[in-house]
Amino acid sequence: MPATKTSSRHIALIDVNNFYVSCERVFNPQLIGKPVVVLSNNDGCAVARSNEVKALGVGMGAPWFKFKDLAKQHGIIALSSNYALYADMSNRVMNILRHFSPDQEVYSIDESFLDLTGFHRRDLVEYGQAMRQRILSWTGLPVCVGIGASKTLAKLANHCAKKRSQFNGVCNFNAMADRDLDQLLAKIEVGEIWGVGRKLAPKLEALGYRSALDLKRASPEALRQQFSVVMEKTVRELNGTVCIELEEISPPKKQILSSRSFGHPVRDYNSLAESITLYMSRAAEKLRRQQSFAGSAYVFIRTSPFKPDDPFYSNGITLPMPSPTDDTRQLVNVVLWGLKQIYRPHFNYAKAGVMLSELVPAEGVQTDLFSQMQGTLKSDELMAAIDKINRKMGKDSVKLASEGFRKPWKMKQDNKSPSYTTKWEDVPVVS
Repeated sequence: MPATKTSSRHIALIDVNNFYVSCERVFNPQLIGKPVVVLSNNDGCAVARSNEVKALGVGMGAPWFKFKDLAKQHGIIALSSNYALYADMSNRVMNILRHFSPDQEVYSIDESFLDLTGFHRRDLVEYGQAMRQRILSWTGLPVCVGIGASKTLAKLANHCAKKRSQFNGVCNFNAMADRDLDQLLAKIEVGEIWGVGRKLAPKLEALGYRSALDLKRASPEALRQQFSVVMEKTVRELNGTVCIELEEISPPKKQILSSRSFGHPVRDYNSLAESITLYMSRAAEKLRRQQSFAGSAYVFIRTSPFKPDDPFYSNGITLPMPSPTDDTRQLVNVVLWGLKQIYRPHFNYAKAGVMLSELVPAEGVQTDLFSQMQGTLKSDELMAAIDKINRKMGKDSVKLASEGFRKPWKMKQDNKSPSYTTKWEDVPVVS
């Protein structure tokens, strides 16, 4: 789609402040004001930090074992990632935002774009405050709202709403005079711009582009020659030209990956087979959700590269499907056959995973000459029934037996909070 000048566009970005930590504090108010860190899979690294933890110098992605002494000294509370809770709270926020505009793009688990162009007669700062109050009242989560003439400007406005107290959580670039907006952009480092980031920032700074205003005044054609078309679009978007439209419907993924690191080293084939079955079941469920079929599957296993005393082994194999399918049973059979080809005994395996590729729309799939329509229909009905039961009764209510039940290899979550909103037994009770 060609770039269009849209000075009358009003695009908002709504972002939940420190999403993972905020979700934990909603249901455990005792965490408010205390240093809290949320850890990644197997409680490995910091993926979310409260402001109190950031002030102590703990960086994003910092390994937990490296700051355990600091944690003891300052009382840092470490929590395992609670994916079920975060996903449910995200869905609640996104559903609330749909009431404020029919044109929505869910950008990430904690961010959503809204097109407010049709609401230009409203005071959009007040409208943004109404969003904040409703989300806070209905979910307990704090959000900030940024409004601009493009998605890039909306992102920057959200940055200002979050970092500058004078905006009280809502910043509308479109309501500012050009001179005032330029003065504000001059105070924002170029690395804060969406599409630039920390990797490109040093290169831009070396060329004299140190602030968002510097980049706004740059030649888009020249930067396209020096960098890429993405950089050209960024410059144009900083000047209010929409180059990146809202995606109300996310495009189907071209590949689906499902993998995890194990909580403990795995040596035996059966445990690896259980984990591969689980990961493929998750991938197949996502495949059906986007109404696609897979033409090939990839399976891999590897030991830890961080243990020099253990022999290292890593291998994977890509397997073509006889015909594209979304049937979990067929996909699992194929990757388990592949696992037998690459498995080697006497290794301490640390990670395994699968990937689905050559994805095609379900309605346009090309079957082979010898496939039976009756079998295909039965497969579709069975998979639909399994998905429906698992959605209604909870994940893994129905699963393949080869997935196992004890799962001693599952990832470590020693400090996981309860699933407050997705398990009846974990629902908070007010006494």
